[in-house]
Amino acid sequence: MRIERLSTHKFKMFLTTDDLTERGLETKEIWKDLPKVHQIFSDMILDAQEELEEELIGVLTVQIYMLQAQGLLVIVTKSEDAPGDDDFLEMKVTLDEYKELLYYFEDVEDVIQATEPLRRMGLTGGTLFKERDGYYLLLEEHEVENVNKEDLVAVLSEFGSATAMTSVWLEEYGVKITDGTAVNKFSAFF
Repeated sequence: MRIERLSTHKFKMFLTTDDLTERGLETKEIWKDLPKVHQIFSDMILDAQEELEEELIGVLTVQIYMLQAQGLLVIVTKSEDAPGDDDFLEMKVTLDEYKELLYYFEDVEDVIQATEPLRRMGLTGGTLFKERDGYYLLLEEHEVENVNKEDLVAVLSEFGSATAMTSVWLEEYGVKITDGTAVNKFSAFF
């Protein structure tokens, strides 16, 4: 689990599918087993409290985003109006699901090496972004619907890593290198 402070009252946690498995939770259970999910997220909040060295009491707004085949992105916002009771903790949870895959590559060479196996799997699309610290390959749901997700994640993980970055952020602040044709272009030119 990675934790990153976004502001004084907000932080994000990124959990891979392996992190979830270690905690005894499968992503498909998130929609079904609410008591188990609530207990696991309470434990995660305690872990975050230790890492951030901050007491998390009061009302926490927890936004959970399921990232296809990658894990969860959890954004926690702490209410500025903490009640007088020191032991009071209330979580307001919303759950959403992203239908895209987004992977980070440290170097363009890693992207180039990943494109040939991706092309052999039948992929042709993908949008590639450059952001200050590396490259991000975005694969939309319709681009990967006929591909074995486990094989796809295995190839992407060999050359890159799952990321908590969002496509919305990249559209706003990143530089778009290719739009919907990354795998085709990179496998053709390199």
